[in-house]
Amino acid sequence: MGGALLVAGTTSDAGKSVVTAGICRWLARQGVRVAPFKAQNMSNNSGVTADGAEIGRAQAMQAAAARVEPEAAMNPVLLKPGGEDASQVVVLGKPVADVTALSYRPMKAALLEQALACLADLRSRFDVVVCEGAGSPTEINLRADDIANMGLATAAGLPVVVVGDIDRGGVFAALYGTVALMPPADQRLVAGFLVNKFRGDVRLLTPGLDSLAALTGRPTLGVLPWQRGLHLDVEDSLGVDAPRGPALPPHGEDVLRVSVARLPRLSNFTDLDALAAEPGVLLRYAERPEELADADLVVLPGTRSTVADLQWLRSTGLADAVRRRAAEGRPVLGICGGHQMLARTISDDVESRAGVVPGLGLLPADVRFGAEKVLARPTGTALGHTVRGYEIHHGVVTVDDSAEPFLDGARVGSVFGTTWHGALEDDGFRRAFLTEVARVTGRRFVVAPDTDFAAVREARLDALGDLVAEHADTDALWRLIETGPPAGLPVLPAGPAAR
Repeated sequence: MGGALLVAGTTSDAGKSVVTAGICRWLARQGVRVAPFKAQNMSNNSGVTADGAEIGRAQAMQAAAARVEPEAAMNPVLLKPGGEDASQVVVLGKPVADVTALSYRPMKAALLEQALACLADLRSRFDVVVCEGAGSPTEINLRADDIANMGLATAAGLPVVVVGDIDRGGVFAALYGTVALMPPADQRLVAGFLVNKFRGDVRLLTPGLDSLAALTGRPTLGVLPWQRGLHLDVEDSLGVDAPRGPALPPHGEDVLRVSVARLPRLSNFTDLDALAAEPGVLLRYAERPEELADADLVVLPGTRSTVADLQWLRSTGLADAVRRRAAEGRPVLGICGGHQMLARTISDDVESRAGVVPGLGLLPADVRFGAEKVLARPTGTALGHTVRGYEIHHGVVTVDDSAEPFLDGARVGSVFGTTWHGALEDDGFRRAFLTEVARVTGRRFVVAPDTDFAAVREARLDALGDLVAEHADTDALWRLIETGPPAGLPVLPAGPAAR
């Protein structure tokens, strides 16, 4: 059976996903057959495997880092939040239930067994499996039925490395406290720490790392420096607001400004990453009508709850602003849920159970939600180019035959709609679309002729592999993967909740 390691984090967005991807790329470059794994993911950012299974987008990205095809076993349980206290449960790539936080808990024992079976299957087929935790491993209110962090680690005997984000501040307290709040059985699996997003001279950090090692009996296995430009497929919308750094200068005289509606239940926001990678394209997220005023293109992105987010769009005034843009002939693009919002009517007895509600009426189309989720990887043509995408939706859009086709959707004047995610990653189509936006808006924007988004993504994955290879103790990581947690790790004094 192959070796394994669990990458945990002191908080959500501490860097677990990118560290896992970096370790996968570091191993893959050495000829190791490696697979990523996340027992339970909570994210509306998902992807579709070749055989039609839905998994977290982060695991699909990690599979790309590992240079293997993503599969359902890499993310056996996916929770897709649809409201304040409701999520869709996806097991082995297929939706099985809608739950609240409390009604989900009785399911977790069986799901842990499913996760362990998937992990064992991957370990039987790969040399190494790099597991990613979820949130924090010391959510002490949830430890009793945890399936993604220490519950998985103790059941499978996995060595654990804890990642802390020093850019947030308080990293030493977070790392120490993460271990100290664990019960003894969990503590004995935590073999070391990784500090993420450090800015400055690492020698300034050394006294603190030495003290942390003395206090915990565990070494820091690396200090990964802050690096801009690693805008990879993050798990949740926390990553949307992360600084992206300066855009590349335009090739023509003008830039193109793209404003994306910052929907409350935003999903698959990585659809826009390819636009952000284009020289001269300035991408930002908008929550107020005035933030659309100077945009050359407005995007209504995917959402986990079309009807609820359409209501938000109306309540903020963004819906009226989008209608005014369309009336003025200024470009609007709807993707998946955003495409559904552009229709005349939305009939939903499945997701929101709101019945028939009016859409924005900007496309000659109607939407009906079906009980079965559509999961597919379609191929088509648009603007003279072959396009590949992926579909994840319950809402089926029916477009009038008289409408001008646009991928699987329609175009009316400057309003475009498609259900396909990922279409903008096709370089030829993206260039043609941006050229059309520039023509409609009168911008003297010239699309870059050589932007290769697949190569951009590969370069980012290689940069993650470099971070691990150059700044982590890779010999120590190898030992953990091959031999498991070291014997005799000390148990720290803990508060009553961890005893």
